[in-house]
Amino acid sequence: MKAMVLRKIVDLIKEREPLELVDLPEPEPGQREVLLKVLTCGVCHTELDEIEGRTPPPRFPVVLGHQVVGRVEDLGPGASRFKIGDRVGVGWIYWACGHCEYCLRGDENLCEQFRATGRDANGGYAEYMVVPEAFAHPIPEVFSDPEAAPLLCAGAIGYRSLRLTGLVDGQNLGLTGFGASGHLVMKMVRHLYPNTKVYVFARSEKEREFALELGAVWAGDTEEESPERLHSIIDTTPVWRPVVEALKNLRPGGRLVINAIRKEDVDKDYLLRLDYPSHLWMEK
Repeated sequence: MKAMVLRKIVDLIKEREPLELVDLPEPEPGQREVLLKVLTCGVCHTELDEIEGRTPPPRFPVVLGHQVVGRVEDLGPGASRFKIGDRVGVGWIYWACGHCEYCLRGDENLCEQFRATGRDANGGYAEYMVVPEAFAHPIPEVFSDPEAAPLLCAGAIGYRSLRLTGLVDGQNLGLTGFGASGHLVMKMVRHLYPNTKVYVFARSEKEREFALELGAVWAGDTEEESPERLHSIIDTTPVWRPVVEALKNLRPGGRLVINAIRKEDVDKDYLLRLDYPSHLWMEK
């Protein structure tokens, strides 16, 4: 089968084509695994973190990709959850133990034995992949393949971040960064918390305009102050400046949820601007 593989950690400034198109043997499903014919696979910023070593794969070569939509082609021994031809999706969580305290409460991403799709196991930048049936998810027919793929990452982590805010309908929510995950959170809020006002912080004027089109009551630059203090803010950016700037916009007792697997070091010195009285005081 054709696959795009990463053979080593690289600096993307120096190496602009880190993936290599190769022929690999078609994988065979193991115990309680399914073989998928990949229909589409979304591209995520996390792949940059893998390529540049911020969340490095444990072995090389590896097939990246964790926003996978595919059809079941074969069933491994003991697999019974799906039938051949079913359309399913695979997200970042490839496998977790299923019996630790984190797994038992639904926090498989915190499992010490957690394995990530496209990092610890081959992912969807290939014609075929295998996955434990417990971590394949049925895709409703209402979604096309390209529509479903981002929901497996941007949608999933956006929903989890929204839950972690502890938001109550009517409270103010901030979103700093307004890319794939941010705009999906906005749509969720409109349905789950119809009386909540959403304030968006984004560098791009086009993103700020898009946020207003989707229902934000205000949109400003990353460093601007919101017209009202906010009960919660979700950060979906890969850098540090928005984290520091967001803290000043929280109400006393407000919560900042950082939605990122890793942060880049490009502006890490911005953390030195943290001012305890304005950024962290009053149980923020």
